[in-house]
Amino acid sequence: MTDEPPLRRRPTEELPGNAPQHPPSAQPQPAGEGADPADGGPVPLIAPRDGTPDPVAAPAELAEVVARFAAGTGPVALDAERASGYRYSQRAYLVQLRRAGAGTALIDPLPLPDLSALDAVIGEAEWVLHAASQDLPCLAEVGLRPRRLFDTELAARLAGFERVGLAALTEQLLGFTLEKHHSAADWSSRPLPESWLTYAALDVELLTDLRDALDAELTRQGKSAWAAEEFAALVRTGARPPRVRAEPWRRTSGIHRLRGARAQARVRSMWYARDQIAARRDAAPGRVLPDSAIIAAAELDPKDEKTLLTLPGFGGRSVRRLARTWLAALDDARQLPDDSLPVSPAVEGPPPPHRWAERDPVAAGRLARSREVVIRIAGEHNLPPENLITPDSVRRLAWTPPEEITEESVAETLRGLNAREWQIALLNPDLTEALTPTPTPTPTPLP
Repeated sequence: MTDEPPLRRRPTEELPGNAPQHPPSAQPQPAGEGADPADGGPVPLIAPRDGTPDPVAAPAELAEVVARFAAGTGPVALDAERASGYRYSQRAYLVQLRRAGAGTALIDPLPLPDLSALDAVIGEAEWVLHAASQDLPCLAEVGLRPRRLFDTELAARLAGFERVGLAALTEQLLGFTLEKHHSAADWSSRPLPESWLTYAALDVELLTDLRDALDAELTRQGKSAWAAEEFAALVRTGARPPRVRAEPWRRTSGIHRLRGARAQARVRSMWYARDQIAARRDAAPGRVLPDSAIIAAAELDPKDEKTLLTLPGFGGRSVRRLARTWLAALDDARQLPDDSLPVSPAVEGPPPPHRWAERDPVAAGRLARSREVVIRIAGEHNLPPENLITPDSVRRLAWTPPEEITEESVAETLRGLNAREWQIALLNPDLTEALTPTPTPTPTPLP
């Protein structure tokens, strides 16, 4: 598929696509990182084949990259680095690309926030990403939107690999080890260290080689059409930003320990106070105030600064400087009338499965039978059950099945739940049977 000469790989007999007697999960595991390459162990990949490029940060430099990638051929490998644990936003702080005939480019989107000129020259090519759903929203923010893509992580899941991280796959399929110790770095910092830039360049160095190996394995297993449907769905929906939750404060870690609506009101008030500060500073909320501190304050409800600062999580200098803000948030919750306190949110969709037997035993039976179908068929096709169909879709189908249960109505319901056609084809007959009410046996009359 790629026009770029691949790096030296593992012997071909070790690639799953050439070893039909073994599923990928049963492939012989490569030796540890210290193995001697001459003995067939993995080879540490420590530098890009063309060297580590300098980040592109000026319009003239970007124009040169655009020209290079326009002249390149074949798929385009892409990756993006964010600073999730450090920044409030999920924006890209570095964009990496590689293409045969164009080499590797590292682009700094801080001074270059509009990469639509690059998108125009690579848009019709196949884009190769790993865990594409993580990067597509931030790439869309800078003007990069794929028309076709190949997701190496998703491909590995469909092919039945147990370890689907980029480093694990390149080691198992290509025989190279990648260091991942900069994955959680603060990519918003400037200047970026040389070792970080090398790490970023290596993330796209092997993607097209990995794409080819996985594509061969999907073809061998007869799953190429399935993958094509999954990739097309990612193109349609992957760039959408995450859905905003109605009450995001309810996800505060530790909130389950609190009792009473007033304590929840204190969490809500402090959560929104923290969120405003985090957004203004473009800092990760946990760096402004950890969840554990919010829960501790909500439990004790301190009335003065001295008491507040004795609580866990309030010892840092920046947190202490905001003591009045936290006390004001607690006071706001204290002053709320009872009718303004949080109430349990209306449940969207079916209830938690552990309550089904009590609320609707018939639906609980449908769910149990449907789950058995999914697990069995997933096992038959060497798939993770969640990639065959999402657990939420199974629950919704079992809780509210079609009025008339037929293969046609079940298929239509699954389409409404965003199931793909290959998933429907595999599941529909057996799911229809699982949803069909079992007849109650007629009691035998006494003689």
